[in-house]
Amino acid sequence: MPATAVTRGGTPYVPTYADSIDPKKCIGCGRCYKVCVRDVLTLVDRGEDDDMDEDDWDDEDAKAMMTVKNPGDCTGCGACGRTCPKDCFTFVSA
Repeated sequence: MPATAVTRGGTPYVPTYADSIDPKKCIGCGRCYKVCVRDVLTLVDRGEDDDMDEDDWDDEDAKAMMTVKNPGDCTGCGACGRTCPKDCFTFVSA
């Protein structure tokens, strides 16, 4: 059963949590990293991702990409997804 939260105004909602980042879309800009206060994300060199060829990247100049390193620490605020210029994030309910 998904977690339920309540807004300050008392409206219930189901939070969604950062689950993954599409490595083909991520440009490694770091905007999501800057807004996350829970240490959920980390920037890695593209060379560390053995599953992708340079031809698979949307932005060939991007030498790094963001990954979800601590998904269990996500509070479901959604700031990372709102600040992402490439709509890279996938969110799930708990």
